[in-house]
Order: sequence, then structure tokens, then C-alpha cells
Amino acid sequence: MKARLISGRTRCFVPLRAFARAIEGILCTILCLATVGAHDGKPAFRVIAFFTAKQDQAHISFVNEAVRWFPRVAAKYDFRFDTTSDWNKLNRDVLGNYDVVVFLDTRPEAPAQRAVFEAYMEHGGGWMGFHFAGFALTPSAVPANWPWYHDTFLGAGSYVSNTWRPTSAILRVEDRTHPATRHLPLTFRSSPNEWYRWEKDLRHNPDIDILVAIDSTSFPLGTGPKPSEIWHGGYYPVVWTNRKYRMLYLNMGHNDIDYEHRIDTTNRTLSYTLDNAMEERLIIDGLLWLGSGTKGSRESNRSARTIEGTGR
Repeated sequence: MKARLISGRTRCFVPLRAFARAIEGILCTILCLATVGAHDGKPAFRVIAFFTAKQDQAHISFVNEAVRWFPRVAAKYDFRFDTTSDWNKLNRDVLGNYDVVVFLDTRPEAPAQRAVFEAYMEHGGGWMGFHFAGFALTPSAVPANWPWYHDTFLGAGSYVSNTWRPTSAILRVEDRTHPATRHLPLTFRSSPNEWYRWEKDLRHNPDIDILVAIDSTSFPLGTGPKPSEIWHGGYYPVVWTNRKYRMLYLNMGHNDIDYEHRIDTTNRTLSYTLDNAMEERLIIDGLLWLGSGTKGSRESNRSARTIEGTGR
């Protein structure tokens, strides 16, 4: 350190390099403390996924794929992901520990479980549903007997028909401002899937924000053999959210299967949903949005741990 005598006083001058190193050290310390605070061992948010995996080999294949894929994503993006096939855990005590619920392949059937889930959503809980989680048809093993879920929450009503066989489609992003879709191109090619047609036209529902739909360049879509399984035109939403809830439904989740045993007798999976970079980006960004605790552009009530409703 150099010193200079000025007017009888000694003034010390710190060399510029030493001063810069001191500032750098202070900034580094602040950054390290902030990093420790941000990664204190607690996950950014918690997700529980429910599944049945008993109805259709294509749905079982997707569930098996998903329960391998989601934990890897959770580790990368610092959230907790748990799975269960025990629908009795769809109760107030369990849901109170989670920020997001995922239905991988179906819906709850018990009235008490439905009441708890509805209360969870009404109080700010998050939800992501895939493919068959939106299915309802009377008569069938999954009848249209839950009006709040299918007509109000999802808004689509009953299932009407589908394409066959599972076919890749060109998808068009309808809302590129939403957090789930803002990193997607205007159009992209999907993994093969069985696409659904619904009872209600979601374009006429002011609560629904359609994020992704089938692009017209996809037609004809499907290979049959039934003529009704080949679509030649129309408007078919694939991904949407209900602005009144923190939710995201994706019609993806039906892998192609060797039902005809052309390869062997194991019902081998012929295609996968989660080996498509654009679909992965959509699901990841959608889940991060749900975990952030917002719905639309408004802050939602994150105290989903206080769930009113019947049943446990």
C-alpha cells in the first residue's frame, strides 16, 4: 500500500487491482449465500401422479414410460415426483402435501375421492391429465357420470370418437404466450397417438384456453380400417387449460402397440410419447408452470394444503 502526506494528513490509496479483487470476493460471497438459500434441500414443488395401468396395453405402456421419465425430469428441475396406483391416497391428508396432482391414465371413481379432488382444485391445487384421464362415454366402463369434471373442469364433455391406428400428427400452437407453450415452434410433429374427438366445441367456452390443436396439414389422419377412424378435416383441440383452475390437459398418452403380433406375441410397444423433444418441452414447461402456483396471469391460492370437502 502506498501513502501520501497531504496537508499534514496521511491518505491511503488501495491499488485498483486490489480493490477489484476485494469487490469480487464480496460479490462471490453474496452469490454463494444466495445459492445455498435457493438449494436448501427442499424441492421447488411436489407432484403426485395417480395411475391404474390395467385397461389397455397402450395406456399401460405410457404409464411405464412416464414413471421412468418424470423422476429424471424432477431431478433436473428440482421438484419432487411421487407415483401411486392406490387411489385411496386421493384424500385430504395426502393431497395437502402436494402442489400438483397428475392423472396418467384415468380418473377417480369413488365419490369421496372425487369430492376431495374437486375441493383441491377449487382451493388452488394444480393438475395435469393425459389422454384417457379425459375419457367418458355412456355406456362404457367409464361412464359420463361426473359433470363437474367433464363438463365444467375439462369442458369437453363426453368422448365421441378417435382416430386409428395411433398416428403422428402435425400440431399447431394456438396460444404461444402461455408458459407451457412459449418455447414451442408454431407447428411441430407429434409422436404417434390415438386422437380424441369431443362432445363440446371448446372454442365456444370462454373459460377454455386452447393451447395446441391438430393442424390441417395432418389430414387425412389415421389409417382405419373403419372410415370413421380416418379424419379428413375438422377442428380438434389437443392441449388446453381452464382459466378458472390451475390445470393442463394433454390428449397425448396412447403409445402404438403391436396388437396384431406381427413382431412377436408380447404386445410390443412400437412408439413412445416421451421421446419427442417438442412434447417433452411442452410437458416440462407445463409442469413448471403448474408448480409455480399461478393460473393464467393471475396468482392462485397456493394454500391447497387446506382442502375442504368430504372424505379423507
